Amino acid sequence: MIESQRHSYHLVDPSPWPISGSLGALATTVGGVMYMHSFQGGATLLSLGLIFILYTMFVWWRDVLRESTLEGHHTKVVQLGPRYGSIPFIVSEVMFLFAFFRASSHSSLAPTVEIGGIWPPKGIGVLDPREIPFLNTPILLSSGAAVTWAHHAILAGKEKRAVYALVATVSLALVFTGFQGMEYYQAPFTISDSIYGSTFFLATGFHGFHVIIGTLFLIICGIRQYLGHLTKEHHVGFEAAAWYWHFVDVVRLFPFVSIYWWGGI
Repeated sequence: MIESQRHSYHLVDPSPWPISGSLGALATTVGGVMYMHSFQGGATLLSLGLIFILYTMFVWWRDVLRESTLEGHHTKVVQLGPRYGSIPFIVSEVMFLFAFFRASSHSSLAPTVEIGGIWPPKGIGVLDPREIPFLNTPILLSSGAAVTWAHHAILAGKEKRAVYALVATVSLALVFTGFQGMEYYQAPFTISDSIYGSTFFLATGFHGFHVIIGTLFLIICGIRQYLGHLTKEHHVGFEAAAWYWHFVDVVRLFPFVSIYWWGGI
């Protein structure tokens, strides 16, 4: 006879996914180093490691969704853990991106003699901040409003409206990513063109990568909302995605000011 649980905490069952994820990360690291140094088999090991990591991510999150949605293990107390854990994670991401924006701002405010003492460096053709950058910024900020609409729809119990709002959010995100790719294609400089090119592509590239991750996050939330997984009492996964998306929105203002505007005017 199984005794009833007398507490509101979730005692996780033994899982093989932490060790499998570690092995995948090890294979990816070793394979990446081998590939960069032109060792035979490096590309194969790198590919296998990435596939192993992606598979581990899929099955691990599958188990978490089953535990939370179908088995009901994520009580109010358990939900506090993911909520509190999301906050320092997002703060660390802000600090990561801020380092690149600070590097660009510092270089523009105090250009060194190695780049001619001027900003942008001599010979660098810059992008006009009043074109694609200016268009892309309100597009991404509008997606933040759309994901807030989805959140309020979930809290109000309006499932279809939440799905429509998430579709609008993802659509705006895809438009933003498309314009970002167009901007990269048209850029008259490369990542190897002095400190300007390196800070531009590192800052905007990592921000664009976070946009892609957030878009995938919201697509999964949209599918779960369509399947009826999210309710007004239980939607921690969507809250984490919404917080992450607002972080992506706000951080967009930093490259627009520190890189596009100061570098292009």
